[in-house]
Amino acid sequence: MKRGKKYLEALKKYNPQEECDLMKALNLVKDFKIAKFDETVEIAIKLNLKKSQTVRDTVVLPNSFGIEKRILVFAKGDKEKEALDAGASYAGAEELIAKVKEGWDDFDVVVATPDMMKEVGKLGPILGRKGLMPNPKTGTVTTDVKGAVAELKKGRVEFRANKEGVLCMGVGKVSMNAEQIFENVKTLYEEVLRKKPADLKGEYVKSVYVSSTMSPSVKVNYKAI
Repeated sequence: MKRGKKYLEALKKYNPQEECDLMKALNLVKDFKIAKFDETVEIAIKLNLKKSQTVRDTVVLPNSFGIEKRILVFAKGDKEKEALDAGASYAGAEELIAKVKEGWDDFDVVVATPDMMKEVGKLGPILGRKGLMPNPKTGTVTTDVKGAVAELKKGRVEFRANKEGVLCMGVGKVSMNAEQIFENVKTLYEEVLRKKPADLKGEYVKSVYVSSTMSPSVKVNYKAI
């Protein structure tokens, strides 16, 4: 793969084989400054998982970043009002389900009350394909609509390891100070450790790398996070 001049210059600033402590790694990523836009700082955690095992949950990062999510809540009556009062972008029942079936997708995250899931389940082919299907495991199927919307607005995000056991997600912006990004990484990492499968044998975490949207990856000494 052909790399740009700025990317190649960034490679000269560090030893790709070296394991850096997290703060040093984040400062390196911030210093690369490859793109003109405000790049997202990303983390890639390689986990030692069997094919039958998965790691998936949500976490509220202490320092929010990015565009505020448009929250759709499927609920009726008082719960619909509760969702809108809490700051949901949209809330309703059958009329919103019909809109989604017709192709409407002006939302980033979906929450539903348990009594709505029979009807919402029919949207599986649409929402499931986009990774937006409400799920009790991620707190998006709940009677506590107010709490769910509040956490999502504060920056609650879902993390999930793929089939290869790699968990990738954004943890900040290059424009943020390194301490804020450090706090986000530490919060996420501690939550990932808590989700270690009970029947897993051997080492759980195999490697951790941080990078920005356009930059090289920096290897992190994850045992010192």
